[in-house]
Amino acid sequence: MLPEHLRTLMPLARVLSLGLALSLGAGAGAQALPDPDRPVLTPVWASLQCPVRTAPETGDAAALRVFEERQRYRDVLGAYLARLPQQADLALLMPVPSVRVAQIADTYGAPRGGGRAHEGQDVFAPRGTPVVSATAGFVYEMSGRFRGGRSVMVLGPGARRYFYSHLDAYAEGLREGAWVEPGTLLGYVGNDGNAATTPPHLHFGAYDFDPSTCRFRAFDPLPFMVDRLP
Repeated sequence: MLPEHLRTLMPLARVLSLGLALSLGAGAGAQALPDPDRPVLTPVWASLQCPVRTAPETGDAAALRVFEERQRYRDVLGAYLARLPQQADLALLMPVPSVRVAQIADTYGAPRGGGRAHEGQDVFAPRGTPVVSATAGFVYEMSGRFRGGRSVMVLGPGARRYFYSHLDAYAEGLREGAWVEPGTLLGYVGNDGNAATTPPHLHFGAYDFDPSTCRFRAFDPLPFMVDRLP
């Protein structure tokens, strides 16, 4: 269940604004909206308003573009979450079907460069090995702006975000706003981004949503991962 304070902050009367936005389309310069044929399942999310963040004052045009891009994704987040079930998945199907869960070396929380910790699990496989969605959900972002280079974000049930990174290529025809099922092809194993000096692998991350900050907080996906049936 959603917390009571969230229900208070998001009156259901504002749900109508979501339908209007979807009927008008994304518009020039706007971010892709979720496929409109998916029904609203959790309407309280439709009026989500993320805290306004301050634009960088560095005068760096590239930094400003990144800031504006991230803001566009935040602006449509509620439209996506409203079309997802409240109940999070209890199991995450292996995103690289040819690999077994037992083959994963648990590196969640391991130290990384710059004082960071590893926020996911690495699934090693030959370059070009198919990567598929571990859950149902929406393709929220396809981008190379992350440390991991070419990546796909899928928003799934329970307002969780799943991150597939270091991809060699995206699946043909994949697009932001599209609905995917467990097993939908997302891309192919590679070593893009900061994995350029490592063997090809998929970085698979999982994140819970904090509505008070509009931020996603990492959790270890490994305990939830299960092998796919032969």
